[in-house]
Amino acid sequence: MIIVLLIFVAFVIVLLAKGLVVIKQAQVMIIERLGKYHTTLQSGLHIIWPVFDKPRQISWRYVKNDYKGNKFVQVKNENRIDMRETVYDFPRQNVITSDNVSIEIDALLYFQVTDPIKSVYEINNLPNAIEKLTQTTLRNVIGELELDKTLTSRDTINNKLRMILDEATDKWGVKVNRVELQDINPPKEIKVAMEKQMRAERDRRAKILEAEGDKRAKVLVAEGEKEARIAIAEGEARARFLVAEAEAKAIHEISSSVKSTGTDPAQYLIALKYISAFAEVIKNNDKTVVVPYESSAMLGSVKMIENIFKS
Repeated sequence: MIIVLLIFVAFVIVLLAKGLVVIKQAQVMIIERLGKYHTTLQSGLHIIWPVFDKPRQISWRYVKNDYKGNKFVQVKNENRIDMRETVYDFPRQNVITSDNVSIEIDALLYFQVTDPIKSVYEINNLPNAIEKLTQTTLRNVIGELELDKTLTSRDTINNKLRMILDEATDKWGVKVNRVELQDINPPKEIKVAMEKQMRAERDRRAKILEAEGDKRAKVLVAEGEKEARIAIAEGEARARFLVAEAEAKAIHEISSSVKSTGTDPAQYLIALKYISAFAEVIKNNDKTVVVPYESSAMLGSVKMIENIFKS
């Protein structure tokens, strides 16, 4: 009797041990009772019937690196579903662009399980389905672009991939948040050609900038010379205007002074010019004597000046 009781107690203890289930935070467990969906266990402590209730297995994908740094994929069957955002690091994929260039693309996929029931019952192998869908979608998107467009349109490709994958995985209870292209590797000969093209483009831009700089410098020099000539011309014009204004005032004053003597003011000024010219000749110590053609007129002017001073 005691042995039977001990066996019963041990059976109850084992039953309770297997019936107590602890679910961690951000995890859920799908429970099936006699092969049919029964309930979804959230985080916390739960009690199930070990014989009748069993957790549903789900395939989960892990990417690891070996000792050489190479990536390899490991798939495990788990009885718990992680509700956090998950990152899938896909191996390099060979895709062909619209201009028939084969390139290798390394992609990252960020997704999150939003409906654990759909992720278990709507798809057989969720990680494998997401990987294959991403590969085919990536080939379709890249196949519509040329190589140059592919290399310069990562954001456009990422957004397009995200929208297509998010729509396709919605019925699996999965939300695709982001798709990132880590690396795009064209063939070696294409890389060499692209490097030559970039060097030629840089040289062309350098020459254009140098030519534009020389052109701008010449324009600035020409504008400076133009402004300098304008300033000189304006200065000379101003000087001539002031000289003419001074001479006009002198003529007016002389006219007022000689008016009373009956002398012509013009003759008076001509006489002054004659005297100034001869003074310059004498100042230069020139032995040549220059007698003006109208010497009598000059003598008459000198006489006129003398009469003015006497008066």
